[in-house]
Amino acid sequence: MSDIETKTKTKPKIARPRRYMVILLNDDYTPREFVIRVLKTVFKLSEDQSLRVMITAHTKGKCVVTVLPKDAAETKAKEATDFGAQEGYPLLFVAEPEE
Repeated sequence: MSDIETKTKTKPKIARPRRYMVILLNDDYTPREFVIRVLKTVFKLSEDQSLRVMITAHTKGKCVVTVLPKDAAETKAKEATDFGAQEGYPLLFVAEPEE
């Protein structure tokens, strides 16, 4: 009899990077038109998408704008928040882990 070795290759499981939601938080001071402009400029949303996100945040207190890898989500949230701050508005976007 011959010795036969059976080798099986196992692929290491690569975990999918955790995704983060970029969330628009409502405030009572930033004009709606400005929020729409930020959504269109920073997140490249259409006019209709921007309007829906803004209205949802206005009525529910917050709205998910997009879901991205952590670094990208944090960068977009900071960029959009800074855009508002440059104009003197308390506009706030945050990045939170996807559930």
